[in-house]
Amino acid sequence: MSGSLNKVILVGNLGQDPDVRSMQNGDKVANLSIATSENWKDQSGQRQERTEWHRVVIFGKVAEIAERYLKKGSKVLIEGQLQTRKWEKDGKTNYTTEVVVRGFNGNMTMLDSRDGSGSSGGGSRGGSGGGYDGGYDDRGGPSGGGSGGSGRDYSADLDDEIPF
Repeated sequence: MSGSLNKVILVGNLGQDPDVRSMQNGDKVANLSIATSENWKDQSGQRQERTEWHRVVIFGKVAEIAERYLKKGSKVLIEGQLQTRKWEKDGKTNYTTEVVVRGFNGNMTMLDSRDGSGSSGGGSRGGSGGGYDGGYDDRGGPSGGGSGGSGRDYSADLDDEIPF
């Protein structure tokens, strides 16, 4: 294989409010802890669940959006790259692996509704998420580009009556 790809896509919920700091150059960096869960039934028919926690680091304008709109429990879709950091502390070498959202390869889409009720608004911006004007890429603009959708939320046009 001549090329390689480092891309991570997660859909999960924040375990705590974002931890946001400003770097020396004034840019923001947000640290998130995102939980993803897997459910299944074992051989005896008992429901089982396994939750995996993921460290996510977001840089730039997307970090500012995370600081403003995300909170503990928020449902979010993250696209980033897997990176391992190494540092020395007290003479011991430490490592951590994180999903990094930065530049053109990163994206965050908020999946909760604007009121934070946890239900997805759906239908807006080609399905990129209902709340807070959909997703944002690191350039501060809407993500999803020309992937369809007019930007109008058609769910308001739907009523509960079945037409037949």
